[in-house]
Amino acid sequence: MAKVYKVPLVLTSQPEGGYTVTSPVLPEFVTEGDTVSEALANVQDAVQAVVELYEDLGRALPPTLTRQSQDESISFEFAVAIP
Repeated sequence: MAKVYKVPLVLTSQPEGGYTVTSPVLPEFVTEGDTVSEALANVQDAVQAVVELYEDLGRALPPTLTRQSQDESISFEFAVAIP
């Protein structure tokens, strides 16, 4: 079963165009896209890369990112771009 992480994200419009996505709790996390949809589509790969980085470095992820049990519900917001 896949692990589910709750990652706070910040979506920032860039002056030159496009969007950057960062996380206040994972300083190593950054991804981008030309559109909101593209930037958000890149989030999963970026989170996976950061999780692997933490594992390789032997660092623990912030405890707020993981659920205590698989039965625990996760409340979240999601950005939706409608043309």
